Amino acid sequence: MSADVELETAREFARHAVLNALAAAVQAVGDMDRVRIVQMLVFVASELLIEVLGEHGRHARTAIGVAGLPLNTPVEIQMICAAV
Repeated sequence: MSADVELETAREFARHAVLNALAAAVQAVGDMDRVRIVQMLVFVASELLIEVLGEHGRHARTAIGVAGLPLNTPVEIQMICAAV
């Protein structure tokens, strides 16, 4: 995380990024009821997917620490989804 971004701000950025990724998945399959999260590469926003999708939001997760991200970005999300 960038040194000049507070933890709560980074958490909100992560939630926003997850919602964007989820919207892309819904657009791809046509209905949120058909989206199941298989894996997500981030830790701080994982609980959001369980709030939104219930059991279909439970997933494997990986947390990786890095010294920095491009353009001083505090959050990067990678999500793998499956249509159900």
